Amino acid sequence: MKIEFLAIPEVALITPPRFQDNRGFFSETYNAERLKEAGIHLPFVQDNQSLSTQRGVVRGLHCQLEPHAQGKLVRCTQGSIWDVAIDARTGSPTYGKWVGAELSADNWSQLWIPPGFLHGFCTLTDNVMVQYKCTGLYDKASERAVRWDCKDLAIDWPIKPEEAILSDKDAQNPGFAEAKGWFSYSK
Repeated sequence: MKIEFLAIPEVALITPPRFQDNRGFFSETYNAERLKEAGIHLPFVQDNQSLSTQRGVVRGLHCQLEPHAQGKLVRCTQGSIWDVAIDARTGSPTYGKWVGAELSADNWSQLWIPPGFLHGFCTLTDNVMVQYKCTGLYDKASERAVRWDCKDLAIDWPIKPEEAILSDKDAQNPGFAEAKGWFSYSK
């Protein structure tokens, strides 16, 4: 399992190996011990899956507040996405910074997004299947969101704003200034 920490050092791009033969392939997509060796050792308690039928679907930017904050291990098993993590930990040296990676069925990579980060993605193809493991259970009262195209974040999305397909809920999300104080940074 290849684990590469990105420009925000707590966020990791994880690429499990695929063992191929004439039948197809086998891949161990999650190994608690291997991730623990890399410093990622929170228990996963919930799995989620989404299907987006069109290119340009944007989901996010979402998080949950303490004590229900969620870390997420995200992978794309059909199609491809541009996946983004934004540091929302007040006091962090990378507060308000983002990192992104393309996740696809072809590259088989996953993105580890720790608690205290906003998360969102944009579909790059039609018929995209995304699966992710969460370290906390969904709690509606703890749910928070930020607008996907917030100018303060300056995320380099691979689509134009007029191409974005949003839920009614995500279309109403506030800017990043609302996130101040949601999480505190602790080393």
